[in-house]
Amino acid sequence: MKTLFERFPLGALWANGYLFWAEENEKPAFFIDPGGDASEVLSFAKANGLDLRAVLLTHGHIDHIAGIEDFVPIVGDNIYIAEGDAELLRHPPEAMMRAIGVECGGVEKFKTVADGDAITIGPFSVKVIATPGHTPGSVCYLIEENILVSGDTLFADSVGRTDLPGGDWGQLVESLKKLAALPDDTEVFPGHGPMTTIGHERGHNPFWPAGCGFMR
Repeated sequence: MKTLFERFPLGALWANGYLFWAEENEKPAFFIDPGGDASEVLSFAKANGLDLRAVLLTHGHIDHIAGIEDFVPIVGDNIYIAEGDAELLRHPPEAMMRAIGVECGGVEKFKTVADGDAITIGPFSVKVIATPGHTPGSVCYLIEENILVSGDTLFADSVGRTDLPGGDWGQLVESLKKLAALPDDTEVFPGHGPMTTIGHERGHNPFWPAGCGFMR
């Protein structure tokens, strides 16, 4: 199976949202992290005949969920988030919405995921890797063993901040150690900024955990 994707920087903070689909049968597709108005995403999916079946969320911050309501009529409750961030999806904090100037009504019907779960979407098997630290319920999604959607856990040459409510630096370090076990050729699709690889981060990221291969 050939996995195809399109990146959509969305919302006030231009958070990366990713549309994945398979070029076969009904072109099953799913979207990760709708951070703002999703009209461009939905137009692209329609124009390319994609069957959009689910939305996956790496965490519950408003800049990654602000466009979720646009998807509800299409995917129903096939929305996935870790239990640790579920309340952020149900009731997005007003302070965070004011801070970046967006509104989001939240979602009541969705599915929760935990570490090690596998989400089946058509021919895709998406593995959930719990990576708390940026938020209590942050997760990464491993797609077909070589694509890691890392949300705000890991960026190119950086990592997610831990000074917001629910952040924990010690937890983030432990989460990075889990990601360090992935092969170097694993492609990393972060929540902000350019794509990278585990190998690049192992050799260049100044926040890479000690003993996990960082070359000084």
